[in-house]
Amino acid sequence: METILEMRSITKEFPGVVALNQVNLSVRAGEIHAIVGENGAGKSTLMKVLSGVYPHHSYSGEIAFAGQVQAFRDIRDSERLGIIIIHQELALVPQLSIAENIFLGNEPGRHGVIDWHQVYARTSALLQKVGLKEAPTTRISDLGVGKQQLVEIAKALSKNVRLLILDEPTASLNETDSDALLELLLELQREGITSILISHKLNEIAKVADRITVIRDGMAIETMDCADAPIPENRVIQRMVGREMSDRYPRRQPQIGGTVFEVRNWRASHPQHPERQLLKDINLHVRRGEIVGIAGLMGAGRTELAMSIFGRSYGQRIQGDVYLHGQAVDVSTIRKAIRHGIAYVTEDRKGLGLVLHDDIARNISLPNLSRVARAGVIDQAREVTVAREFREKLRIRCSGVTQPVVNLSGGNQQKVVLSKWLFSQPEVLILDEPTRGVDVGAKYEIYTIISQLAAEGKCVLMISSEMPELLGMCDRIYVMNEGSIVAEFPAAEASQEKIMSAIVRAGSEK
Repeated sequence: METILEMRSITKEFPGVVALNQVNLSVRAGEIHAIVGENGAGKSTLMKVLSGVYPHHSYSGEIAFAGQVQAFRDIRDSERLGIIIIHQELALVPQLSIAENIFLGNEPGRHGVIDWHQVYARTSALLQKVGLKEAPTTRISDLGVGKQQLVEIAKALSKNVRLLILDEPTASLNETDSDALLELLLELQREGITSILISHKLNEIAKVADRITVIRDGMAIETMDCADAPIPENRVIQRMVGREMSDRYPRRQPQIGGTVFEVRNWRASHPQHPERQLLKDINLHVRRGEIVGIAGLMGAGRTELAMSIFGRSYGQRIQGDVYLHGQAVDVSTIRKAIRHGIAYVTEDRKGLGLVLHDDIARNISLPNLSRVARAGVIDQAREVTVAREFREKLRIRCSGVTQPVVNLSGGNQQKVVLSKWLFSQPEVLILDEPTRGVDVGAKYEIYTIISQLAAEGKCVLMISSEMPELLGMCDRIYVMNEGSIVAEFPAAEASQEKIMSAIVRAGSEK
């Protein structure tokens, strides 16, 4: 098979850090080439070098594409050759429509006048290809994170793509939508398009990848060929982390007590369309020391439920009651929810969970400033001491607690979000996709933290689109579909088949 891409001896340095060290990568034409590694291993940095985000002369080494040595000055240079990258951080304008985003900077037209008929027609075809049913005129701000990811892919397909680079494309998608995306990749492969896939989801990589390159600590460790036989996950993990991992989930001996947290008859409507009811008579409870999961497809209403409970931060016309230890509590504002010991770890850590350009210490202290203040003035020494305690407890890898959060890997950013809410001293912790975009090693560390919280008697309500994660961590699982709870399973009785069956059955009954 012809080689379409060669990256030779790529070295990229940042102040005090060697991000890439003599990396070699070879990609064959028409293959799906997976790149795996822990957070901070250098995967995204390597792709930014390839696509021109880091221009020629900002690194050492050589890039050859389609047999020609290239010196990309910026991303436009690489796009002209058909190298299209979809970054892990979505690059969409929330106030513009889907169609306007897809063709932004690349609008079809004549004599400086945009041909809107062509824009909408092409957008409709692209949306159909990626499985989105929204109208081309729909605003990006009205879409969830998962659907925004599909818009990004449609945007990439709108260009004359020869090499498609996808950085964690399914991180925001549930299992059904992820499968559809993987099938789309295979369809593009049949059309002759080469893909580079960066993902932490090894089960998805096993479905589509022809070869797998492992990067660890800025170096290419090994390239494995999947053509002859599937590569065992344990082998890939061992090469990624440099050690054996016998268990994916920490072993627990749950000590479950009485009911602490309860939601009764909870209803909520869409924030822009109050006539559209999103949540319908939700009833659930969590007991002391229990980890309770919420399963469901994208759009089932899981995040809307969590945010509406947490200070009514989403939706309108919210009705229903929240009880702690059998007593009704007022959670009508975020401040009141925190005061009653409820914390919410958002699915969107970069957009809603962190102040990215502030340091670790300030991010951690935000929900409970009174604990680091004297007479209304922040005691910075106390703030730093608290942050150092959480750094040690949660093993946050950083140069120091004054380091800006934006410079941390995804896994360590997630640990800062967890630290922030643990500092608020919660009794109930609602976790929304707590390991999204986190590598397998950091996932285990986060699972360990969650297990420790349950062992301390905390109530944990865990939303996840990864069913193995729910099955591996939870004591009990609720299943949501179209704004309602449609099933409940004890851990011993739960399975992926039963959960999906409950979703499908509920959908067919409506």
